[in-house]
Amino acid sequence: MDKDSPSARIAQLRKKIEHHNRLYYQQDNPEISDAEYDRLMRELQDLEKLYPDNDIASSPTQRVGATPLARFSSFTHPSPMLSLANAFSPEEIIDFDARIRKLAGENITYVAEPKLDGLAVNLIYENGVFCSWRDSR
Repeated sequence: MDKDSPSARIAQLRKKIEHHNRLYYQQDNPEISDAEYDRLMRELQDLEKLYPDNDIASSPTQRVGATPLARFSSFTHPSPMLSLANAFSPEEIIDFDARIRKLAGENITYVAEPKLDGLAVNLIYENGVFCSWRDSR
């Protein structure tokens, strides 16, 4: 494989992203900024789109994060915890808004808050009452 080929770059990006996933998700010791990580991931996504023969199920673009630490117990959520897409430019935000307005068919109001990386919460309310994860099993 030519070291300058798209396939070589894809392989290089996958290896680099997997390395950073381990540092971030398993060792809690990131060595690059979130913006740099997002740039690497976006480049890989773009290349996989351009060269679909290189798109494989084990690519870091096909999952969120890395294997969880063994000390965390497994839990099946009642609905999938999905990742949000990133927007890196005003045009991407405008495109997002257009897609949402088309799907909703009505005016939409947004609330924006700072992003807290590495934190996800799934709260369950039944009949207006908060249930702990133990109650909802």
